[in-house]
Amino acid sequence: MPELPEVETTRRGLRAHAEGRRVVSVALREGRLRWPVPPILPEILQGQAVRSLDRRAKYLLFRMDHGTLLVHLGMSGSLRVLLEPQKPAKHDHIDIELDSGAVLRYNDPRRFGSFQWFKSGEEITPLGRLGPEPLSLDFNSKRLFELSRGRKLAVKPFIMDGATVVGVGNIYATEALYLAGIRPDRAAGRVSEARYELLSEHIKQVLTNAIEQGGTTLRDFVGGDGKPGYFAQQLHVYGRSGEPCKACGTPLRDQVIGQRASVYCIACQR
Repeated sequence: MPELPEVETTRRGLRAHAEGRRVVSVALREGRLRWPVPPILPEILQGQAVRSLDRRAKYLLFRMDHGTLLVHLGMSGSLRVLLEPQKPAKHDHIDIELDSGAVLRYNDPRRFGSFQWFKSGEEITPLGRLGPEPLSLDFNSKRLFELSRGRKLAVKPFIMDGATVVGVGNIYATEALYLAGIRPDRAAGRVSEARYELLSEHIKQVLTNAIEQGGTTLRDFVGGDGKPGYFAQQLHVYGRSGEPCKACGTPLRDQVIGQRASVYCIACQR
């Protein structure tokens, strides 16, 4: 699934082509996504200019003249720029043609993504309960420590909860916990503030590095420019179950925590 770095990479790749441009037409070939795409979306978007392209958590927000187009890439979606005509492939469900001649093409084999339209002044409901952005000043060890007190929930699903902090998905939670030396199954309430200080720093570090590398290509992710990300080459533990820990050589273990696969080093993490 595209996580925060992949979505941010996509946003950066699309921004130069989309911001300030006007929508000429929209081709809606398949609207049966996670939530049905409004059949009148092409009519709504036609003629509107993209004033800005923002990101909140794993959502892309196309701020337009009369509202916001909220896009989620789902499990397998990608949104990329086409500068030359290209025949639609099987899972190319939506094209947004801009007045520059560029086309924003949405591909989604599993159709778990979404395109939702919110009029100006209308509450963007999916963003309602989200916690702070992990790379913002609002996210820090104090927040993690205070929210975790008395919690028996394992620390990994705790930091993956969007109400705690947005965008810390399975890959990056696994990596940050390893770097902070914290076992993913440790109760959130049993982690000290000092260790949350380490964890918050490593969450920021891991996400920043992943964004700089263009995200993590595990299956078929590509950014807005159609290029894959390369952060997978730097992974310490994710996807390496049974392999030796890069720090101490101990074979890495795997465990299902909060219905998600987790890999950790029993020697380096406690």
